[in-house]
Amino acid sequence: MAQDPYRDLAQRLDQLPNGFPPTQEGLELKILAHLFTPQEAQLAAKLRLTPETPQAIAARLGMDLQQARQVLKSMVRKGLIRAQRTAQGLGYGLLPFVVGIYENQVGRLDGDFARLFESYFLQSFRKVMEVTPPFHRVIPVGEAVASGMEVQPHESASAMLDQAQAWGVLDCICRKQKALIGDPCEHPVDVCLTFHPKPGVFEDHPYIRPLTKEQARETLQRAARAGLVHTVSNSKDGTAYICNCCTCSCGILRGMAELGMANVVARSAFVNQVDQDLCTGCELCLEHCQFEALTANGTAQVDGLRCVGCGVCVPHCPDGALALVRRPAEEIAQIPETPQAWMQLRAAARGLDLEQIL
Repeated sequence: MAQDPYRDLAQRLDQLPNGFPPTQEGLELKILAHLFTPQEAQLAAKLRLTPETPQAIAARLGMDLQQARQVLKSMVRKGLIRAQRTAQGLGYGLLPFVVGIYENQVGRLDGDFARLFESYFLQSFRKVMEVTPPFHRVIPVGEAVASGMEVQPHESASAMLDQAQAWGVLDCICRKQKALIGDPCEHPVDVCLTFHPKPGVFEDHPYIRPLTKEQARETLQRAARAGLVHTVSNSKDGTAYICNCCTCSCGILRGMAELGMANVVARSAFVNQVDQDLCTGCELCLEHCQFEALTANGTAQVDGLRCVGCGVCVPHCPDGALALVRRPAEEIAQIPETPQAWMQLRAAARGLDLEQIL
């Protein structure tokens, strides 16, 4: 019996630290069949995380070079694999399903795919999100941090934008997906930020709209005003995007709101603090906390375990009684230094041999 290219690819993706767990009814195979042709799936299942040139891939797999090059280019255009410059030339490598393939489908998302993903999310995504370290970590709204409090570059969205040379914005695939299944939320869609150290990389991109640094800052501020939580990839270096998330649509934060998973996202190094002398007990802040970390008993009270240190509620306090302060050192989770370090920790937690997929 001929091998099923989609099953092979699904197994390969589940061997990555990010994970792509199966479901009883094979939803993961239906998702891949929606995105990949059989030929693309067959080739992708044999790719490595480390980018290789078409020549190296064709030689390793015994393929015709021209055919390999055509299929690889097609998959890059569809956001199914990644392309990266190597010392030997342009290389191609495997992408995880999340974060990776799925987010790249914002320009191809349709109702069928949205419904497939929703079913997959509800049935199997918990297995992905239960593993530590988490995919994302929270970074605070800058204005919410108490005056004089030190903020490290990897804790600051503004610092991340300052270090880049190209900026872009794309629609939030999570909110588009929820809208397509008939459950839209009220938050803005066009607020997912990406950035790059090389100038001009987003020019002529099919779904990323280039921005100036000032426009990127304005987009970040607009997201904060809308009550969205800034989250980034969970390493100090290598950050290339800022998601602006909500518990009603975000695939990761829904894990907290709908699946009851407390550690689905790494909280920031900060926690909300109430100045009891200034707080009048108006309870307005409760309306703006997406994590049910605030209660009121005459004055506002903070549950430090539930507070993720986003600071979204702080600007909405009319009395200036709220501010983010740094957590005690023993409460601050260690952030992996690099994406590679993050992968190694995830692979170890899942009992995977990372060498087999690099």
